Amino acid sequence: MRNLSDIAEEYDFLEPDERYRLLIDLGRALPPMPDALKTDATLVRGCSASVWVYPVTGAGDRLNFLADSNAAITKGIIALVLSAVEGKPAAEVAEMDIAGALAPFDLKNQLSSNRTQGVPNMIALIKDHAGRIAAG
Repeated sequence: MRNLSDIAEEYDFLEPDERYRLLIDLGRALPPMPDALKTDATLVRGCSASVWVYPVTGAGDRLNFLADSNAAITKGIIALVLSAVEGKPAAEVAEMDIAGALAPFDLKNQLSSNRTQGVPNMIALIKDHAGRIAAG
């Protein structure tokens, strides 16, 4: 997965419709999420589309996630959110200002409100998973 600063650098130079395509491409690049993991427990509440996020702990409590959505742009948004936290230790993610890390993308002004309304819930679910993993 690409890191957030590389994505931000590219994003800055793109026109609005190209930014939309970049988000869709980020979503397409996510590893496939098995249907068995798409449960009520992994569903992000408050999104206009269905979004699922499942944490996978790597070596040294470093976080990775499987995620999917039934909408291409929403899948791209969750991919963007995950790029801010992938590979970081769970304790760091639990304390991280993920919304602040995403601020340069100005998603609220780039996308319609129904596309971005679930972003705080995506972040909350990721931070909740990270906090539980960090706590052991």
